[in-house]
Amino acid sequence: MGRLCTEQPSIAWLSYRRIRVVGSAKVVKGKIKEAVGDAKLESEGKADKIEGKVQNAVGGLKDAIKGK
Repeated sequence: MGRLCTEQPSIAWLSYRRIRVVGSAKVVKGKIKEAVGDAKLESEGKADKIEGKVQNAVGGLKDAIKGK
């Protein structure tokens, strides 16, 4: 039978994971804004995508440093 993992993930690991999830959500939000076609929303969408990619990269670096 399989073993159940009873260890709780550390708070730091959860915060790193959250950074990446929020970053990915911003990328999606940016893509949606770009697809609308309005000039203002398109520029906001590009900014959201860039911000999300950077945030996702920062979360990835923190994960790599942490070793997970």
